[in-house]
Amino acid sequence: MSADYAPTDSSRVVVVYGGSSAEREVSLKSGSAVLEALKRQNINAQGYDLRDKGLVGLEALAPSVVFIALHGRGGEDGTLQGALELLNIPYTGSGVLASALGMDKQRTKQVWQAAGLPTPESIMLNDDADWDGVVATLGLPMMVKPVHEGSTLGISIVKTREALEAAYREAAQFDARVMAERFVVGDEYTVALLDGRVLPAIRVEVPGGFYDYEAKYVSNTTQYHLPCGLSEADEAELAKLCREAFVAIGCEGWGRVDVMRDAKGHFWLIEVNTVPGMTDHSLVPQAAAHAGITFDALVVQILQTAGKQGVS
Repeated sequence: MSADYAPTDSSRVVVVYGGSSAEREVSLKSGSAVLEALKRQNINAQGYDLRDKGLVGLEALAPSVVFIALHGRGGEDGTLQGALELLNIPYTGSGVLASALGMDKQRTKQVWQAAGLPTPESIMLNDDADWDGVVATLGLPMMVKPVHEGSTLGISIVKTREALEAAYREAAQFDARVMAERFVVGDEYTVALLDGRVLPAIRVEVPGGFYDYEAKYVSNTTQYHLPCGLSEADEAELAKLCREAFVAIGCEGWGRVDVMRDAKGHFWLIEVNTVPGMTDHSLVPQAAAHAGITFDALVVQILQTAGKQGVS
């Protein structure tokens, strides 16, 4: 566990963003937004693109604390967290194990299943997969996903047996490990957590029906419903489920849990995000604003959780 972070006038915050993952462009936007928020609060902060000079360049900046805004592999999967632990530099977000688990959709599901939490069944795919057997088990439509990517990169909704293998090939361009998952027909919700607090749920509505990369970061037609439209009891049930899901993976500081609700009203956990987006289209800032937390205050609250990994 890295040392606890206690801000002082001489503290230097380094916002790490960019990197080399498929989510680089989103990370650059998140990092820039976080950096500007810190500067508006007169916090001594600077940005650092990890792609420039790697860990050597980061260590040379002598950060008092690192604000991780690095999405995807290399920043969200425990590798950067482990390096910062070795360097004894406090950082925001979840620790090594939870970050690695959260980035692996299949193992996240296995932990949730072991904890008795609801998540759609899934099957790992490979070149020799029994495609007919996958369809028989999961039904159609189904989701096909790279196991280690975020921002819905490489994800497809498969509606026919003939499209399944092609979807697998597409996902395999992003990751050596690919999974198929039972498709849940219903409403999509996302729930942010901040320093032990569950923020208001958001219901995401996409005219095209699929919350893909363009719907997340480009389109202006995606609708975010706050309040989400659930009854008070149902939203309380959703909040409890997301807290349990977050804790089961070992996540800390802040993050987001994505959930589907089927036609019978049952909630199904889809994935956890340990370094969510902080762009102008991002969901955590929207939930925080609905709870009365400005973007700048949100960034500072996240910063103040740095170094607390493993501290109860």
